[in-house]
Amino acid sequence: MAHDASGWTGPQFLVVTTNDVPGFRIEQVLGEVYGVTVRSRNAFSQMGAGFKSMLGGELRGMTKALVDSRNEVMSRMMAEAQSRGANAIIAMRFDTSEMGNVWTEICAYGTAALISPLT
Repeated sequence: MAHDASGWTGPQFLVVTTNDVPGFRIEQVLGEVYGVTVRSRNAFSQMGAGFKSMLGGELRGMTKALVDSRNEVMSRMMAEAQSRGANAIIAMRFDTSEMGNVWTEICAYGTAALISPLT
């Protein structure tokens, strides 16, 4: 939690999917930032997922891999924004795409910004 002279207590770094942050002023836009990872798909996991998909139900191994990948790209994106002096990322999005039959790219991107609470 952060605490400043205005009395605001809240997260030191905000990531939002909106184009603005209610209750905050965008002081400076610091540019686009992103985090990316490319993961290979395990053939045995794919076969297991194929069998499981025929029976129905959650593909837990694939869910965990996707959650881990999204967390990784979020961390990378936030580190890039912080290195530019940002305390927020606005208009954050995820993008996932297949690269051939064996790789998956996961990307998080947004606009790094310096924001301050409205007084």
